[in-house]
Amino acid sequence: MIVAGEASGDAHAAKLVEAIKDAAGEGVSFFGSAGPRMRAAGVKPVIEADRLSIMGLLEVAKALPMFWSVMQKLKKAAIAEKPDVAVLVDFPEFNLKLAKFLHKQGIRVVYYIAPQVWAWREYRVKVLKKYVDLLLTILPFEKAWFEERGLTNVEYVGNPLTREVSATKDRLDFARENGLDPERPIIALLPGSRHKEIVRILPVLLDTAKLLSERDPSRQFVVPLASEKNLHDAEGLLSASELPFTVVVGETYNALNASDAAAVTSGTATLEAGIIGTPMAIVYKTSALNYRVFVPLISTEHFGLINLIAGDRVVNEIMQDDLTPAALADELERLLEPTVNKEVRAKLHAAAERLGHGGASKRAAEAILGEIEN
Repeated sequence: MIVAGEASGDAHAAKLVEAIKDAAGEGVSFFGSAGPRMRAAGVKPVIEADRLSIMGLLEVAKALPMFWSVMQKLKKAAIAEKPDVAVLVDFPEFNLKLAKFLHKQGIRVVYYIAPQVWAWREYRVKVLKKYVDLLLTILPFEKAWFEERGLTNVEYVGNPLTREVSATKDRLDFARENGLDPERPIIALLPGSRHKEIVRILPVLLDTAKLLSERDPSRQFVVPLASEKNLHDAEGLLSASELPFTVVVGETYNALNASDAAAVTSGTATLEAGIIGTPMAIVYKTSALNYRVFVPLISTEHFGLINLIAGDRVVNEIMQDDLTPAALADELERLLEPTVNKEVRAKLHAAAERLGHGGASKRAAEAILGEIEN
C-alpha cells in the first residue's frame, strides 16, 4: 500500500515504485492514494490523489467530509488487501492519522519523507515513535534530530531530488523553442502548484514583472507551471496582464536552468531551483488567518528548504506583507548583478552538495523490502 497526497509526493512515490519494481521484480503490486505519476507507474488507485492538495484552515475545514470519505476508503482497502507493508509518503496531516489505524491492524508502516516536525508541532514525534515501524528521512540533519528524541527506527536515504533534478535543454535551446532571446535577461516566476498559491502569489509576480520591465524593457519573463490544471488556474490572471509572458507546462527544470534569476514560491521548488543553481528570491503569501495561526508555531530560522539545508540565508525570503512588487523587483535586480549572481550560484552549489550524490529512491526501496523480510 502506498499513499501520497500532493504533486511532489506523487512524483517521489512514483520513483519509489519504479525502484521497488527494479529491486523486487514485476511480481510486486501496489494500491493506495495515487496521483497521475503513481498511476502511470502502475499503482492501482483506490483514491486519485490529485484532489487532495489543499492548504489553509478554512480550505481544509470545508474539505473535511471529503478527507473523511477518503480515509474510510483507504482503511477498507487496507483491510481487504492486507498489504505486506504500507508506505506513507509525506502528507502528514492525513498520513499520521492513517499510520495509527494501519499499525493497529498489524500492518507494517514505513514513513517516507519524514514529517517536518523539527520545524513545528514537535509533539508529533510521539506518533511516529508509536505507530511507524521505519522512518525514512531525506534531509541530512533529520536522522540525528529524530534519534536525539528517542526514535531508533530512522534511516537517512538521501534526497530523491539529488541527481534527478536536471535540465534536458540548455539555455540556447530552451530560448529558441520558446521565442526568447538568449542574449537578453530571462527571469522565471514560479507561483506554486496549489490553486490558492497561484491565486494569491501569481498576481504579485506579474506586477513585479511589469515593474521590472518598466525599469528595463529588455527583460523577459517565463512562467513555469507544473500541470495543465495549474495552467487553467493561472490563464485568467496571465491573459489580463499587459506584458507578454512565456508560459511552459512541465518544463520547470529547463526554465530554471535557462533563467538568470527567479522568484520561487516556498516549497519543493526552492530545493529544485537550488540544485539547478538558479539565484532566487523565495516568496510566499497565504491568508491573514493562516499566517497568524501557523507562523508563530514554526521553530526554524528559515522557511526555504535550500536555506535550511545550507544552514544559512543563502537566498532571501520575502513573505506575506513584505511580499510587494517593489520589494521583489529590488531583490531580483540585485540577483541580476553579475557579481551577486555568481556568488549566489556558488553558495547554492555548496548547499546542494550536502544532499549527497543520488540514489535515494533505490536506498528507500531496499529499506522497505528489508522491512518486509524482517
